[in-house]
Amino acid sequence: MVMKTIQLWMRKLARTAKALAADRRGNIALISVLTMFPLLFATGMSVDFTLAQRRQDQINGYADAAALGAVTPAMMLQTSSASQTVAQNMFNGQLAGMTNITYSPADVTVTATDTGTGTAITRTVTVTYKASSQNIFSSVFGMGVLPISGTSTSTSSVSPNIDFYMLLDTSPSMEIAATTSGINTMVANTAPQGGCAFGCHETHPSSDNLGNPSNIICAGQVTASFPTGGEDNFALARCLGVPLRIDLVNQATQNLMSFAQATEAQNGATYRAAISTMDFSVNTLQVLTSDLAAASTQAGNLNAVTVYNNNCLTSSNCNSDEDSYLDTSLSNLNTAMPDPGKGTKNAGDTPQEVLFIVSDGVNDENSGGRKYPPISTASGQDWCTSIKTRGIRIAFLYTTYNPLPTNGWYNTYIAPEQSQIAPAAQACASPGLYFQVSTDGDISAAMKTLFQKAVATARLTQ
Repeated sequence: MVMKTIQLWMRKLARTAKALAADRRGNIALISVLTMFPLLFATGMSVDFTLAQRRQDQINGYADAAALGAVTPAMMLQTSSASQTVAQNMFNGQLAGMTNITYSPADVTVTATDTGTGTAITRTVTVTYKASSQNIFSSVFGMGVLPISGTSTSTSSVSPNIDFYMLLDTSPSMEIAATTSGINTMVANTAPQGGCAFGCHETHPSSDNLGNPSNIICAGQVTASFPTGGEDNFALARCLGVPLRIDLVNQATQNLMSFAQATEAQNGATYRAAISTMDFSVNTLQVLTSDLAAASTQAGNLNAVTVYNNNCLTSSNCNSDEDSYLDTSLSNLNTAMPDPGKGTKNAGDTPQEVLFIVSDGVNDENSGGRKYPPISTASGQDWCTSIKTRGIRIAFLYTTYNPLPTNGWYNTYIAPEQSQIAPAAQACASPGLYFQVSTDGDISAAMKTLFQKAVATARLTQ
């Protein structure tokens, strides 16, 4: 009604100006009327621009609300397409309720994309629109609308889903005493062997003539044990109350599964774990599962390899004590692990992958004569690089192969390789995912630290 009244008044003013133009006596009045036109036009345009700006601000508010509503914590647990649909519906619903606005559905664009930021998956939701604001005054002069437009963008981040493939060293070298005092205790009680810090587990140790002491009082007991002698070093370590490195790895892996449960809940991500062991073969202790409590239970079954005697797996299967097929295990896992995904919640996507190795980094496998080369050097094939090239990251917890100068076997075979073990383990690991824990170190804390690094450096596979 107001617009029609103004338009009628403007037309009447135009007719008056026309009549005055035909009468020379009305020149002054005509000049006054003509001067009013630009003033009125300027005033009308100012009003129309103000109305258009207010409408644009209102629509921008709708766009902001739609973009923010698509990245709430609840929406970040859904797919990017779900976020896009929510933003689209919210914005269209609010825009449809406005008056004096015209637009085409093609002029409203909503996108939701997931990208990597180095530490998380970041979702970016953008709402862009174009519309027209209907004029009141300017339409008299043929300008019926003013174009308006705007863009609103919101972002939020979540942790990616990750599958952890645990490869745990269960070879005889992991049966070394876990502490300096334990090493000294084992050496002091194995004099017939020249002083051995390893608690190797044998079912038929008598053939090795270990000479372990008999009639010693075991920890926590008051009477002598081992009355007949001939026990293996594993039984001796248990008797003396000496924890072995494998015992710490057992408990640390259980603790890690519980820690992973708490971390995934905190990060709003899903973590799955598979547990494999490595000695003279690669063995599956736990298939890939999201039930980390079940994985923790299975980790409690982790034990170092048991052999018949020093050189034989069974009485009829002898392998010269070659029980650390580390490179072969990497080859097997490279085949078993699928290609990783980006770790988003989007349909069709799969989790990122981390190969989590806990080992002293030394091979002992049949490769044309007994040798003890560091990881990824035994077969001439760099399996670490092959795995990383596929987009699978490698986290390596190196349990230091400490020098054992009282042990003749160590001095003969391992000492020449000693300086290369740690560098090879670090080269195997992905950037930032190498951690070393020495004798007397806290393996459980080290595994948690490395796990946190793996989560914190998660990235999308481009």
